[in-house]
Amino acid sequence: MADLLSVAKLAGVSRATAARAFSSPDLVRPATRERVLNAAQQLAFRPNKIAQQLRSQATQMIGVMVPSLDNPVFAEQLQAMEVAARAAGYSLIVTTSEYSPSREGDIVEEMLRQRVDGLVLTVAEADNSAVLVKLSLETTPCLLVYNPPGNSGFPSIGVDNRAASADATRHLITLGHERIGMVAGPLLQSDRARQRFDGYCHAMDEAGLIAHPLVEMARHTQADLKSLTPALQGPDALSAVVCTNDLLAISLMGELQRAGFNVPSDLSVMGFDGIALGKHLYPSLCTIEQPRADIGRTAVHTLLAMIRGEECTPDPLPHALRKGESVGTPTSRKSTLSTS
Repeated sequence: MADLLSVAKLAGVSRATAARAFSSPDLVRPATRERVLNAAQQLAFRPNKIAQQLRSQATQMIGVMVPSLDNPVFAEQLQAMEVAARAAGYSLIVTTSEYSPSREGDIVEEMLRQRVDGLVLTVAEADNSAVLVKLSLETTPCLLVYNPPGNSGFPSIGVDNRAASADATRHLITLGHERIGMVAGPLLQSDRARQRFDGYCHAMDEAGLIAHPLVEMARHTQADLKSLTPALQGPDALSAVVCTNDLLAISLMGELQRAGFNVPSDLSVMGFDGIALGKHLYPSLCTIEQPRADIGRTAVHTLLAMIRGEECTPDPLPHALRKGESVGTPTSRKSTLSTS
């Protein structure tokens, strides 16, 4: 097997210059670097990355924890992060927490043992997170994604959830809806959902309307129509709902239509996230769009700045309303839902 000295001899350079061509290519003249790389290719030589990491005390790895890969929001974020990290010479270690605070602790401990240079995390609740308390005592840079910054002390990348949810609610109010509800997954597992509910309540109060109690589903991305049925019957039945994420909204639309309900004539459904799938449905999903790729790229660039020792206090990224056929003006109707 070829070694670095063999590469150096073939390229006509010193062993130190050949080593620099791999570890710090920007410090080597382009022509010299090209000779070293060509020699390495001819000899099928690959530098020992682990040895380089031991010498530099840096792994060039970023640990990333997201709740799930089922949700395209996180998949799109990760894809953008991987491209940005690779361009900067870094790799990602990715794992999922399944919305479990206890699992979060195990994951972060394992990534710290692997000596990652920094962490990008989405936790269940930033203001009440045991893992963030632990990380506050560590020297490894840590950045939150999607979690509101709150009192955790860690920088956060994402949109203003309250403002975005309020804008979603105002859009429905502008269309003439007055009986608007909100549907979410388990509220205690998501500080984002709580902020979105706060935004909904604010917009309803601002318009002089009554905010309805949150309709909480057992799972974040799967609707159970039985939980919503009582709010869809009687003279005060809801005419519109805001869901705290797009997959939940899509699931709810399917359940409604299977039950003989028409969307949006019987019930307008608003999402939150802006995943591409929502555009291809019929009716297409009206939603709040988060800049998911920008969030991923910004997370990497911000974390790399933190690794360099820079202070970072990122501002919220912009959200946008994406119109769709799943919302319309309210109409008089009689519920076709069964109470069984």
